[in-house]
Amino acid sequence: MRLGAVALVGSLAGAALLIVLPPGAFELIVPVLIAIALVLVVLQPRLSRLVKRRREEKDAGSPAHGGPALLGGMGFASAYGGYFGAAQGVLYLALMGLVLPDDLQRLNATKNVLSAVVNGVAAVFFLFVAEFHWTAVLLVAVGSTVGGQLGARIGRRLPPTVLRGVIVVVGLAAIIQLLLG
Repeated sequence: MRLGAVALVGSLAGAALLIVLPPGAFELIVPVLIAIALVLVVLQPRLSRLVKRRREEKDAGSPAHGGPALLGGMGFASAYGGYFGAAQGVLYLALMGLVLPDDLQRLNATKNVLSAVVNGVAAVFFLFVAEFHWTAVLLVAVGSTVGGQLGARIGRRLPPTVLRGVIVVVGLAAIIQLLLG
């Protein structure tokens, strides 16, 4: 519930930024953000081991919800999702994977729910403040729904290392598309 509330507020902030900022303002930083997220996904097992070891040494576990650092990071990632959306899920997986004591498949499911919140909130926001083309909206909605369902089913069945590799490939494809497009 905490992450859902953070996703809702962050999404509204990101959608509002999309409306008020100049069109090219975020264009330069998006590939960098995706690259950082990919590095975090690749390093997540090592970083998680370090975090776990540090918790054990201090004999103080982290809060079940990840604490303020996770909530802040997820707020930023949700604002990013409300503004742009590409590789938002990679950011979510990287952040949650570093802090939450859960396996990648469960984190992937949480990511899917939070992404749906962010995309839904941003879509409703844009209904009231933006002009758009219904054909594009329909195509994105159908593609996102089908892709989300298939991705969740496939993601649950893949070993964590393979899932991490798929995430990296998709993220690299997004970076290439952004740089060339």
